[in-house]
Amino acid sequence: MLSLKEYIQKPSLVILSLITRLNFLFPDKLYLKLLYRLKLGRKLDLNNPKRFTEKLQWLKLYDRKPLYTKLVDKAEVKKYVTDIIGKEYVIPTLGVWNNPEDIDWDSLPNRFILKTTHGGGGTGVVICADKSQFDKEKAVETLRKSMKSNIYASLREWPYKNVPHRIIAEQLLDKDPLYDDVPDYKFYCFNGVPKVMLIATNRFTYHNFNYYDMEFKKLNITSSAGNNAAIEFSKPSHFEEMKCVSSKLSQGFSHMRVDLYYSNNRIFFGELTFYDSSGFDNLSSDRNDLEWGNWMELPKK
Repeated sequence: MLSLKEYIQKPSLVILSLITRLNFLFPDKLYLKLLYRLKLGRKLDLNNPKRFTEKLQWLKLYDRKPLYTKLVDKAEVKKYVTDIIGKEYVIPTLGVWNNPEDIDWDSLPNRFILKTTHGGGGTGVVICADKSQFDKEKAVETLRKSMKSNIYASLREWPYKNVPHRIIAEQLLDKDPLYDDVPDYKFYCFNGVPKVMLIATNRFTYHNFNYYDMEFKKLNITSSAGNNAAIEFSKPSHFEEMKCVSSKLSQGFSHMRVDLYYSNNRIFFGELTFYDSSGFDNLSSDRNDLEWGNWMELPKK
């Protein structure tokens, strides 16, 4: 949450906060135009979009298929992924419940992770590394708050509009001993072609993001959502397989970010993301925003 001083120094933040709180008053197009102007400081061109950030807003408005609702549902997407790349890439589901209070704790193993099926980012995630030390009441409270979140209302990400709000439990992957974390490998794909990979670490604390091309060369990109990690990453031994998996899962989509995990020498599917940073991160420069936008071929309205 921003401080009072930050709001005073940047009056636009006050307007942005007010608009997002009153998001139900605005139709989709006007709302996105206002957010784009306030967040990125320029007019949103929907008639002739060229930038990556502009095209993502265009996709929110004009590329809406029922399948997308299934693909952002953390429970339902697993059936889709299994059909395309096989169940060996899918983290086993331990249970699905409609409410946090319904969770069957006795059925869960000593280590597990709980997520809201409709959420984005880490706000609806609870990790249990040791059941004997786990605070169930705190977990229920966290999940109860996350159940109320609405990504469609706040960011107009249409695929989330009709996703059922549920809780899913999964096996907890082992951390990578080199990084004391489970690195999240996010592949930015354009029409089925992976072009850039982001390695996300410390996702629930510092939010570190490092970008690489498909030759595993580090790119000079800084996300507005997190700083580069100080450590140097080694190329995963299954890097080529990761690229292949990402390509298969993103076929037929103008743009798709495919998130994968790498644990115990195995690749696991994480999630599919249509709008990276909801289309409000210019990747630290106009050059990157335009270059990525040039990679994206928009479908017909």
